Amino acid sequence: MKQQRSTTQLKGRNGFIAALDVGTTKVCCLIAKAAGADGIRVVGIGHQASRGLRSGTFVDLESAEATIRSTVEAAERMAGDNIRQVVINVSAGTPQSRLIAYEISVAGHEIGDNDVRRILDPSGYAHTLPGDHEIIHTIPVGYSIDGCRGVRDPRGMFGQRLGVNLHVITAPAGALRNLATCVGRCHLEVAAKAVSPYAAALGCLVDDETALGVTLIDMGGGTTSVSVFFDSELVHTDSIAVGGIHVTRDIARGLSTPMHQAERIKTLFGSCLPSPSDDRQMVEVPPMADDNGGDFGHVPRALLVNIIRPRMEEIFEIIRARLEDAGFDRVAGRRLVLTGGGCQLPGAPELAGMILDKQVRIGKPKRFEGLPEAASGPAFATSIGLLRYAASHARESLQGNYRPDELPAGRWGKIGQWLRENF
Repeated sequence: MKQQRSTTQLKGRNGFIAALDVGTTKVCCLIAKAAGADGIRVVGIGHQASRGLRSGTFVDLESAEATIRSTVEAAERMAGDNIRQVVINVSAGTPQSRLIAYEISVAGHEIGDNDVRRILDPSGYAHTLPGDHEIIHTIPVGYSIDGCRGVRDPRGMFGQRLGVNLHVITAPAGALRNLATCVGRCHLEVAAKAVSPYAAALGCLVDDETALGVTLIDMGGGTTSVSVFFDSELVHTDSIAVGGIHVTRDIARGLSTPMHQAERIKTLFGSCLPSPSDDRQMVEVPPMADDNGGDFGHVPRALLVNIIRPRMEEIFEIIRARLEDAGFDRVAGRRLVLTGGGCQLPGAPELAGMILDKQVRIGKPKRFEGLPEAASGPAFATSIGLLRYAASHARESLQGNYRPDELPAGRWGKIGQWLRENF
């Protein structure tokens, strides 16, 4: 995030920037305008229950399109104008994260912007990526000059070989095309994409945490995603297709009650950890079908906790195993931030701390001017992070993505590049 790139204009003619969070259980659109030198002000918000997605993947484009269209229209009505471009999150297709290291020759010349762009050119490492994937993020984690590591910004320095450690995040091309198609049907253009765990991190992490090292877990409805920061850089992301909706389904099956009632019971009475009063506290359970005016059932709260806890343990144990397999279980230290709607269950931070052996806090999004209190909880971390991502791109991105249109074009540009490399 130290590496700068040229500005990507995401502002429309009316000066708006817009973020669209498409999740399994919720779709949210935020519209903002610049306010002061560095801030932005939210002028429109819309959110609805999501349809047409399962575990982050599109299963019904028409239903998903209708949800996105009505959500964006609600935000536009509040903003008093229409938008044409959005920054959108990517969770479908299980995005993959990998670190790639390689070098190029700079022939002893002063390293400039063109050399940095050249080393970020995907043609240098595309052969190491899955053939059916497209690049979402290319993040320089650190540079080296003639084998000397730890270089933050190589521009203006001299050497023979310029090296880089790249964090490359990709996703299946089919999943990205489905996302672009669904948004395009709503007469919107995808101006930029950000993977959900990175957007959630932008929404609720503070600078000290990313500098010292932190793991963030975003517990969504259909997926739970992870991002790991070390030395102020995003070094790893991952995602599993288990989330809060799976807890709700377990309750619906275990108590034999409709899904919407199971969600209500989870919200009002659910917990990940037992308490001394659980056996005495009774929970009212509506029947699955009430055609004949059937009576409501009553179960002890202890039974509800015994349904919820195994699923939450499974989520955290899978994440622990995935982090260990990737070698990032200890890289970010013992700091853990939980965010997303699923983290609001009582006892979730304590359970995550026990299983992952980390110090845990609930990550609430950093506030924007004009953002209503109802949209400032952990469930909106990804939405607010996307808005921050859009705002940074409208000024000057801190992301460090490679832009192919900045490379030398044509025969003479390639000849000049070859001369700089070899003489």
